[in-house]
Amino acid sequence: MNLSIKTFRIISTLEAISFLVLLGIAMPLKYIAKIEAGEEIVRVVGMLHGLLFIAYVLGAFIMKEKLKWSIPTLLIVILCSVLPFGPFYVERKYL
Repeated sequence: MNLSIKTFRIISTLEAISFLVLLGIAMPLKYIAKIEAGEEIVRVVGMLHGLLFIAYVLGAFIMKEKLKWSIPTLLIVILCSVLPFGPFYVERKYL
């Protein structure tokens, strides 16, 4: 699989946005506003975010080889995937 830096940037941005939507919109609708459709929204956005998260982590391993990242750098990039604005930091610092 030939994953370009541009493709990884797109995946990174989408992963970060999906996480922010999940945390900032979908979950508050479900748990705070108690909207009936909130559970469905969390399920859909959560599934999308999960797929993007997997693509991000796999892409990080591919980028490690392509960009000659060290193991600590790879670990930072993967750690950033679980922080709300982490992928944006990775894009600026490592890509």
